[in-house]
This record gives sequence, C-alpha cells and structure tokens, in this order.
Amino acid sequence: MAVSSPRSEPAFRPRTDHLLSSHPASPMVSTRKVLSDERQIALGDGLASIPERLLLAHARREVLFVVGAGVSRQAHLPNFRELVLLVYQRLDGATHRAMSSITDKTRSFDDVDVHDLTPQQKAEVQRFFGNEHDVVLGMLERRMDLETATGSSVREVIAEELRRNQPKPAPIHRALIRLADRGQVAIATTNFDRLLEDAAKKERYRVQSYTLGGIPRPSLRESFSGVFHIHGVLDRSPSRSCDLVVTDQDFGEFYLRRRVVPDFIYDAARLFSLVLVGYSVSDPPMRYLLNAVAADGTRFRDIQERYAFVEAHEDVKKNEIATADWRSRGIIPIHYPAGNRHEALCASLQRWVELSTINGHVRRIEAEVARIVRKKRDDTSDVDRDLFDHLVRRGNLSQRKRLAALTSKSAADFGWLDAIHDIVTGQAPKR
Repeated sequence: MAVSSPRSEPAFRPRTDHLLSSHPASPMVSTRKVLSDERQIALGDGLASIPERLLLAHARREVLFVVGAGVSRQAHLPNFRELVLLVYQRLDGATHRAMSSITDKTRSFDDVDVHDLTPQQKAEVQRFFGNEHDVVLGMLERRMDLETATGSSVREVIAEELRRNQPKPAPIHRALIRLADRGQVAIATTNFDRLLEDAAKKERYRVQSYTLGGIPRPSLRESFSGVFHIHGVLDRSPSRSCDLVVTDQDFGEFYLRRRVVPDFIYDAARLFSLVLVGYSVSDPPMRYLLNAVAADGTRFRDIQERYAFVEAHEDVKKNEIATADWRSRGIIPIHYPAGNRHEALCASLQRWVELSTINGHVRRIEAEVARIVRKKRDDTSDVDRDLFDHLVRRGNLSQRKRLAALTSKSAADFGWLDAIHDIVTGQAPKR
C-alpha cells in the first residue's frame, strides 16, 4: 500500500513508536542471523562497497585501522620500494641503475643488466627484484655500515628523504582520523611520519603518539587511544635519532625477539576488526605478521575479521588471483576502482565518514534517507534499499526513531515502514 506523493501532505501520519519501543538503545549485535555473509553496502557510484559486518562493527566502535605507506603517498612521500631506490640513489649509484631498470614488464632477474656489479650488489638487486625490500636495506646497511662507529648512513638517508619538503597531511589522513574516532582517536600505523598527528590537529583532536615498546595494550576502553607507530616514528627534531623498523634484522628484533609488534597486533585482533589501508599484499607487514594472525584464526574463535582496501585490477584474472592471495592470508579485500592516484579510496573513506553513526553528518544522512524513500520500495534499486536497511539496522533506539519519523514525514511508501518493522523484529526485510 502507498500513501500520497512525497511532494504532497500525507492524509495521516502513521505512528511509529510501536516499531521501536522494545529495542535496546544500542547498535544491533545479533544481525548475523539475517545477514548474508556477502552483503555489501555501496557507498556511491565509483566508490568501494563495504561489507555490512564491518560497518556494523564500526558502529559498535570495534574497528582499528592500520595505516601503511600507500596512504602517505598522497602526501608525496615514497612507498617502501621508492624509499629503497632513493637510498641507493644516494649511496650506491651503480646498483641504483640496475634496480631502477626493473619494471612490471621485467620477466626474470636474468633480464636485468648487472654485469658491472660485485656479487654482493648482484645479490641485493636480486632481492629487490623479489620485492624483499626490508632484506635489501638490511644487506646494504651491513655492507656499508658494518664496520663504522658513526651510525647508519642508510637510516640517515631515510630520515632525510622523509623529512624533505616538509610534507603536509592529505585528505585521506583526515578521513582516517575521523573514522578512527571511538570517543577518542585510536589508530595504528607502520609509517614513520607524523601526518596522522598533523591531520588530527587539523580536525581539532588531541592525540598522543606512542611507538614500539611504549604502545599501550589494546582495550575496548576509551583510554586506549592515540596514534600507535608500531614500526617507530621520526622525531620532529632532525638532531635526535630513533628506532625504525626498516631492515630484515629490525623485523627479527621487534617481531621475533622482543615480540613488541606481534603482541600488540594479536591482542588488537581479538578485540577489533582490523582494517588495513595503504598496503600491498607483498608488503613486509603482510609477510611477518598477518600470516601468523591468520594461523591463529584457525585455532582461536575470538580472532575478529581482518580487511584490506585493495585497488581493483582492470584485468579480471589478475583481480581473481589478487583476491585469492589476500584471502589466503586471512584478509577480506575491499575493492575500490583503480586509477587517479587512488582518489576512489580517499573518496570512499570520506563517504564512510559522512555516513558514520559515530560522528557523521546527521543532515546528510537524513538527506540520503529522504532521497531514497521518494520512490516506492519496490521501484528502488538494490543499492538504495541496502543502504536504507543498513542505516536502520546499525542504529540505536533514538536513531531508529529519527529515521522512522523522517520516513513518515516524507510521505513514503508503507514498504519502507514495513522494512523498519522487519529489521527491528529480527526479520529479513522484503526485497
């Protein structure tokens, strides 16, 4: 049954309190019974679709974002591969030339011209060809600095390159800070820069920085807050040195010997759904850490789901292989359209911020609802129906009352009110 046109005054306003009065004032937890395991909520044209389980976990404040070098590329900082090339450009020009000749089209190491290099340099190029960037930097550091007492020239170059041009936070840093707000901001990163802290300042958050052994133990309490630099952080003063996890020896020290990073991530993975942003499947953190967490997931039932934002390939077969690679590591990929310097990733995160139940834009959410219910539910796209149902499903009592009142005020088709009733009573709303 339908009421009058959305543009006209309805003949009556149905009461909606009875739809909501019995439901507790908290986001619905027992939704998995009525949800498809693969239900995705489309955030908009050309944007990522987010698994609803993740959106509901975020509404419950049970998500921890883990940020990689790909995010800081939008602030014109290098990723791990580019950082290795910059270090060799400064310290070993001959090896740099060989490394920089390697592209996606280089089929094998035999195709790389290394005839004028020493056996040690050739070994480093071969490791670089295999994307073992932490091993390459370790080999270079041991070759150049093993017998010096003045420190590591490799680390000095890394610090200089990351401080070059005084990078500023990009819009994606600000979006991540907003999404990381659980009442207090809590976000982890393997980046050495302080762009997340700078973004937090622009968003008027006060955040504390923690690094390596000083990182607090994960907790669902609001006291677990700050920017957690699990691979170290550059001091703002160039005159001060700091521990950075950049070489294979560093990973062995902080992952295997001291176990600083694994202990943090293992605890976090039991409390939060981890969301990786700015990583590729071959990055060292994937090799050193998340495979081990995936192994624990087969033994411990309290390990939460793990996700990664992944650029979609235009080649369908490559996409299928990449997806299988991520899933084999216990990580659910969230695809976003390729190209334009990952603008779709930033736009997707910004859209998530707008729709967030924690600190999103209430008027924009209500405008979305009003737009959707202008049509009859039967005449609306699956995308809009899923978004409407999700906004109801994630809400607490107060939020659901608001949406029900707005739906009624918009002279909406009764199918939308029926959907609210079905969700509140634990039924799957009719498609």
